[in-house]
Amino acid sequence: MTLTQEQLLASHKANLETLFGLTNKAFEGVEKLVELNVAASRAALNEASTHAQAVLSAKDVQQLLALQASQFQPLAEKAVAYSRHLYDIASGTGAEFGKAFESQAAEMQRNFSNFVDTAVKNAPAGTENSVAVFKSAVSAANNAFESVQKAVKQASDAAEANFTAMANNASRQTATAVAAAQATQGGKR
Repeated sequence: MTLTQEQLLASHKANLETLFGLTNKAFEGVEKLVELNVAASRAALNEASTHAQAVLSAKDVQQLLALQASQFQPLAEKAVAYSRHLYDIASGTGAEFGKAFESQAAEMQRNFSNFVDTAVKNAPAGTENSVAVFKSAVSAANNAFESVQKAVKQASDAAEANFTAMANNASRQTATAVAAAQATQGGKR
C-alpha cells in the first residue's frame, strides 16, 4: 500500500495542527502560572506591608508574639492553596497533552489496522497461518497499549488523590500547631 500525495499532505497538516494546538496549550499553562505567581507576589507584598505596620505599632512583647503567632496559619493555608493552584495548572496542561496523545495514538492505531486489513486482503494464497499469527500479534499489541493507558490513568488519579490528602493533612496539622502555640501564648500572659 503506497501513500498518495494527498494522504501525505493531510497527515502533515494534521500533525502541524496537533503541534500548534499543543504549543497553544503549553502557552496557556505558562500564562496561568505567571498569573498565579503575580497574584501571589502582589498578595505577599501587601500582607508584608500590613504586617510590618502592625509589628511597628505593637505596644509590648506579648502583643508582638501574638501577632507573629497569628500569621502562621494563614501563611500555611496560603502555601497549601498556592500548591493546589500550581498542581491544577500542571495537571490541566498535562491532561490536554494526554488527550492529544490519546487522539493521535487512536488515529495511528486505526490507520495501522486499515493497513493490516488491506495487507491481509491482498495476501497471497497459502499464507493464512502467517496472516493469523500477524493479526494475533497486532491484537496483542493493541491490548497491551490499552492496558498501559489504563495503568497510567489509574496512577495519575492515585497521585492526585494523594496530593489532595497530603494538602488537607498539612492544613489540619498547621491549624492544630497554631492553636497550640496560641494557647501556650495565652497561658504566659
